[in-house]
Amino acid sequence: MKLPKYYLKQYDYFDGEEFITFNIVYIDLDKKLIQVAVSNRGKISVIEYDLHGDNCNLFFYYGPTKEKIKINEFEKI
Repeated sequence: MKLPKYYLKQYDYFDGEEFITFNIVYIDLDKKLIQVAVSNRGKISVIEYDLHGDNCNLFFYYGPTKEKIKINEFEKI
């Protein structure tokens, strides 16, 4: 199965107060890890998260409320 290219795709998540922007830096499907650059209130951090789901429906959990961030909702920038 051929997977789409994910590198540098972007997703904007509204947390109720501000938009948080995620940019994909790296995905390792074998280890089920994703590395994203997170822009949150003027601060940029590169964070690694565990991937969940299967190869077609990948997601990770973000923040204290464990919001599900779906990889297929990221857009090319």
